[in-house]
Amino acid sequence: MQLLCLRKARDRYLKFKLNKLLISNRKLLIQNMDISVIIPLYNEEESLPELHAWIQRVMNANGFTYEIIFINDGSKDRSWDVIEDLHHKDEEHVHAIKFRRNYGKSPALYCGFNAAQGDVVITMDADLQDSPDEIPELYRMIMEEKYDLVSGYKQKRYDPLTKTIPTKLFNATARKISGVHNLHDFNCGLKAYRRDVVKNIEVYGEMHRYIPYLAKEAGFVRIGEKVVQHQARKYGKSKFGINRFFNGYLDLLTLWFLTNFGKKPMHVFGLMGSFMFFIGFIAFLWLIVEKVIMLVNGVYGDLLSDHASFFIALVAMVLGTQLFLAGFIGDLISRSNPRRNDYQIEKEM
Repeated sequence: MQLLCLRKARDRYLKFKLNKLLISNRKLLIQNMDISVIIPLYNEEESLPELHAWIQRVMNANGFTYEIIFINDGSKDRSWDVIEDLHHKDEEHVHAIKFRRNYGKSPALYCGFNAAQGDVVITMDADLQDSPDEIPELYRMIMEEKYDLVSGYKQKRYDPLTKTIPTKLFNATARKISGVHNLHDFNCGLKAYRRDVVKNIEVYGEMHRYIPYLAKEAGFVRIGEKVVQHQARKYGKSKFGINRFFNGYLDLLTLWFLTNFGKKPMHVFGLMGSFMFFIGFIAFLWLIVEKVIMLVNGVYGDLLSDHASFFIALVAMVLGTQLFLAGFIGDLISRSNPRRNDYQIEKEM
């Protein structure tokens, strides 16, 4: 009996030491991980096994330590089942996050950035249009050429004109407004980041198109570009809609406003309000002075309220006051929503 107890105690001790060793090795692996590949996806079950095998082949050929983080953005097909199967076959490298519903690409990237452990973070789409063969060169540009961010440029595209023409117009506008003049393809899903970049920017709403702009405003100014191969879509259909083109412009204007006035809304609303109030007040004062002069000269004329200019001046003063108050209130509540990046995650692996 005593011998049996000693054996059990020994087995428990050995199991404890083994678990401790595994945890230590895992921490060491995380600390020395070369690359994290983040892949947001929505209804891409056919492409996932092929994409995983392709990434695995590239990583092994170059001797990288890596992880692949799939973010399932509320897919309606069997995407999550496929990811679970990949995880069981390759637990060391495949990790995943599953949203309860579809939130969009920016929330998916936000959660992926939080989970990433690699020195270099690569983002790519799940539809096989981004080539994993680009990863080694992107990694080299970050580590050796010391870029903070490298964005892919799909110089030759296999998209329909309904997508390529709006994309060119959008990129021209984005370059002008953002001040990042050396990028030709802001919305390219294939990008590489130094880990510090993704840990110090906040991607929300639909701001994934403007990550280079966000990085620049966060102080990461070494932004480069690499011409990358664009593959024709092999499975499924494009999720691009014309509404994304218009939403892109609205998001760009929003980001420009938040960047320039987000912390001090009073600078824009207060200035506009003060200007309108001043114009309205001067016009109102002029009407009163004009009326007094007429009365002094014995000319009674019409009432002030009979003149359209009286109401224009009054409206300008009221609008000016409202804009000023809007700037004051905006100053109090700017960027203070604590639930802006609160997403319901169903499962993690």
